[in-house]
Amino acid sequence: MRRSTFVVLLARNALGFSPNLSSIVGVDGGMGARSSRNFVSATRPAGSTALFASGGVSAEEVLKAPKWPEKWPFYEDDFSRMDESSDGDFYSQPRLVYHIDDSAVKALTKYYAKALPKGADVLDICSSWVSHFPKDWEHGKRTGLGMNEFELSKNVQLDEYKVKDLNVDAKFPFEDNSFDVVTCVVSVDYLNKPLEVFNEIRRVLRPGGKAIMSMSNRCFPTKAIQIWNQTNDMEHIFIVGSYFHYAGGFDPPVSRDISPNPGRSDPMYIVEGRKKA
Repeated sequence: MRRSTFVVLLARNALGFSPNLSSIVGVDGGMGARSSRNFVSATRPAGSTALFASGGVSAEEVLKAPKWPEKWPFYEDDFSRMDESSDGDFYSQPRLVYHIDDSAVKALTKYYAKALPKGADVLDICSSWVSHFPKDWEHGKRTGLGMNEFELSKNVQLDEYKVKDLNVDAKFPFEDNSFDVVTCVVSVDYLNKPLEVFNEIRRVLRPGGKAIMSMSNRCFPTKAIQIWNQTNDMEHIFIVGSYFHYAGGFDPPVSRDISPNPGRSDPMYIVEGRKKA
């Protein structure tokens, strides 16, 4: 199985190292002879893992000066899942629970209080029974797009919603230039057609509108894409940043660490892209 060379680019560009590619190719000259975990490890010179762990590279630095390859660098296998059974079946049972801890939820809502413009029309994709918007936010229309109709019906922060499986059909059921903001809470790791989804995000955003992807390290691992399970938090930021880049039509994405209590509660990271005006 071929492996994406994308983490090599992370090590080289975000960390400033130049990994030796000959150390990670297989006996056939391909990228598949080693496991992906070994592949990730091989791209990091000695000490770079500690550098990640010690905070030597911050979330804010990861997307500051990436050298993106000319073409989409991922393989189809990168977006496979351990469980390829129907997502509709998997999400058919309502889960009226938070998928991150209370401190992380509060941190995200606090960030939204600053990031969501007054009067903005917002689309919350991969939505559920709660969208974490501030209670005192003076909003426009709030629309949800998600998998479970019962969960969406319980979301008092939505004015309307539509049910759709984006892993089957990534086309959004909305007109061009319909929203000022698109949000996605701890769900970007489940998208198996991310480029198509980000193209749709760009299409439905108004010029100058922005998309806010929030991420943690919590997930259903059997439903998360393979490359997500094999990489760490900083690499996740780099991967999501690449989605904005290759979709085109966005200003360079930025990343932020809004983790409320590092090491004591769930981490929270933001990758945000703004549609070109």
